[in-house]
Amino acid sequence: MFLDDRKRRILRAIIDDYIDTAEPIGSRTIARKHELGLSSATIRNEMADLEDMGYLAQPHTSAGRVPSDKGYRLYVDQLMEMRDLTANEVENIKKAMEIRINELSQLIRQTSIVMSQITKYTSIAVTPKMNKSVLKAVQVVPVDQGKALVIVVTDAGIVRNSLVKISDTVLPDFLIKISNILNDKLAGLTIEQINMPLIKEIEKELGQFKEILMPILDAVCDCANLVDNPEVYLDGTTNIFNYPEFRDIMRAKEFLNALDTRDTLFRILQKGEVSPGISIQIGAENELEEIKGCSLITATYSLDSKVIGKIGVIGPTRMEYSRVISSINYIRRMIDEEIQKLIGEHLDGS
Repeated sequence: MFLDDRKRRILRAIIDDYIDTAEPIGSRTIARKHELGLSSATIRNEMADLEDMGYLAQPHTSAGRVPSDKGYRLYVDQLMEMRDLTANEVENIKKAMEIRINELSQLIRQTSIVMSQITKYTSIAVTPKMNKSVLKAVQVVPVDQGKALVIVVTDAGIVRNSLVKISDTVLPDFLIKISNILNDKLAGLTIEQINMPLIKEIEKELGQFKEILMPILDAVCDCANLVDNPEVYLDGTTNIFNYPEFRDIMRAKEFLNALDTRDTLFRILQKGEVSPGISIQIGAENELEEIKGCSLITATYSLDSKVIGKIGVIGPTRMEYSRVISSINYIRRMIDEEIQKLIGEHLDGS
């Protein structure tokens, strides 16, 4: 059966109304609220056709219709009207992201918080998974007698640090020399590329203080390993209780249980598209059984046009798709800009 313009306009009106009300939509409601130039009887016949085609479902006999996953998919791909964020919404996002951020993981953590606040749904964000972190800068800073802090900055702007014990006789000026040598020898390398000939070369430059090198190199490796294990953030889980679909205690419990483990959250964000931009999975389209009753909208964030991580929002299939997509798109662009700033700051200070 052909989905002509009339059916498309009716389907769009039904989905728009259902997103607003969470109540099954009848033909009289569509005829009354929307200027389609059609009678209630004509709309009712078209709704029956849309149900036969799989775009609508009728939860109860003689009740109105609700969109199916197939209906939402057509709506998202072809029917919905994308809207720009209002000036007030943009200002709210900017204010929420204004806190002083010194590290990429802190940026992603704040992003997750902001997304849940702005969209009113549940947000997920994952820090970059760097299988082979490239060292950009290494600094060794004295913090107390016999102790130093090893600070590692990767090419993705991620910063990690580790405390090490050093000889009481090592002066702060010598730690500056060590930092300069390590930056000269290690910048641009992965941990796997730090081999024994290179270590011997560094030891030779350190002279009588070469015994200090191995604890510092161990700390560098520890920091890089922390970078290679991404962190996952979840915010706004209780937002789900604001939606009628999840007022059933068992369904709400299933939703919360599904998001209860780090592995599940990580798997949710690893599914779907990895190319730049927005990805939308609706209901049964989700590969993970735990969220087949929800919609998941994810977006990638990048460094120098290379995708390095994902953020996302989970909510009912009756989601305000246009508003969420606009919000995530704007936030994603802010993340990309902030990552570039962070890396510039770290490189300038290294």
